[in-house]
Parts: sequence; C-alpha cells; structure tokens
Amino acid sequence: MSAPTRTAAVRLSLRSSLVLAVASLVGLMMLCWPLLLRVPPGARVDPPFLFLALLPLVIAVVLAEISEGGLDPRVLAVLGVLSAVNAVLRALSPGLAGVELAFFLLILAGRVFGPGFGFVLGCTSLFASALLTAGVGPWLPFQMVVSAWVGMGAGLLPRRPTGRAEIALLAGYGVVAAYAFGLLMNLSGWPFVLGIELPGHEGSLSYVPGAPVLENLHRFLIYTLLTSTGGWDTVRAVTNAVAIVVLGPAVLTTLRRAARRAVVRR
Repeated sequence: MSAPTRTAAVRLSLRSSLVLAVASLVGLMMLCWPLLLRVPPGARVDPPFLFLALLPLVIAVVLAEISEGGLDPRVLAVLGVLSAVNAVLRALSPGLAGVELAFFLLILAGRVFGPGFGFVLGCTSLFASALLTAGVGPWLPFQMVVSAWVGMGAGLLPRRPTGRAEIALLAGYGVVAAYAFGLLMNLSGWPFVLGIELPGHEGSLSYVPGAPVLENLHRFLIYTLLTSTGGWDTVRAVTNAVAIVVLGPAVLTTLRRAARRAVVRR
C-alpha cells in the first residue's frame, strides 16, 4: 500500500516558515523561563507576561499564508469546523483527571492536512475552547503554543506507514505529545504552584531564584514526576492512544475525503 498523499492545506513559504520558527523559539524560551531567568537570590520573580507578545507572531503566520493564497476559503471552512469541534470536545472533557478529547483530533488533522494547518489548528482550537469554557487567563498563550506544536509535529511524522502501522505511529505520538504537553505546562507555572524558596532550603521541590540550572531542573523533574506524570499526564496519554486506535481509522478516512475536496494535493 502506498503512503498517504501529502496535502498542502497551509503551504509554508520561506517567509512564513521563518516566522513560525521564530515564534516557536520565543515560545520555547518563555515556557522554559524558570530555567533561563537569572535573578539575584531573594529578588522578586514575576511571570513573563511579555509572552503575550508571541500572539502577534502566531497571527502573522496566518496572515502571511492568507496574503500568499495559502488558505483557500474551503480550507478556512475546514479549519473553522475542526476548531469548533475541538472546542466542544475539550468542553465536554475539561481535563478532568487528565481525560481530554481535544488532542486526538488535533493529531489526526495535523497528520492529514500537514504541519502548517496543524500549527494553526492548535492555536485556534485552544483559543476557541478557552472562550467557550471561560478559561481565558495567563496560561492560555502557553497552552496555545504547545498545542500548536502538537498539531505541527503530527504533520511532520513520516508518511510511509499506512493502515495499522499508521494508527500505531499516531497512537505512540499521542502518548509522547501528552507527556510533553504536561511537562511544558508544568514548567511554565511551577514556581507559582509550590512557591519560591530561598537558596539553601533543603528538601524542597520549589523554584530557587539564582540557583544553578541543573539544580532547578532536578527539582522540577522530581516535582512533575510526583504530581502529574503518574496521574494527569498518564491518563491524557492513555486517552489519546485509545481515542486514536478506536476512532482514528474512521476519522482519518473522513478527513482525507474532505482534504481531497478542499486542498491542493502534492
């Protein structure tokens, strides 16, 4: 069986690829700010609210594609429908004990429509769900960019696997994406969940301003292992894998049928 046809729902030009790369780099730096921030011991530590400046970069990706004809009206319609469906799925399963149904559709859509579409869908899905569930807050930009990476990563997976091998690949990716999402979201808020400790405080898992990077990283990894990896993140990973295995074949067929009608193939 031949590899699935690659589609070009959002054709990434050199310009938009550069904007996307810069946005991702800035996003990664802001997510890792507890490890990168260097402040004197005991100094006041504020969250990086300037991360909101990433949103114009994300919007610029979309505008760049629209200006170059990268987003056909039919593709916009598919994007709107999938964003709405994902928002409803997330509202029906708002992370209760880690059960979230939004990611499996994002992964499948990224697989079918490509990395550019997956990136945009990750942003729009989380933004729409935040409006629907009154979940708008300083954590939203973090959630948007990490979800965008999940969708983009699905579009970058090898095209060769088909049939059961493709489902196994996507299910495995869903597991990895679930743990990565939890890890990065934990890192962005870790200093304010446990509080901030003074240097020399023994036995604490809290963030210590001015401590060596490896010391803070060790504290964080133990913290996330004890608080979410064995619970929330694992349930999210299982949810992703089960949803992809059970619903994946039918959803992929439906999305590929829509792609043939709405997207220029290459």
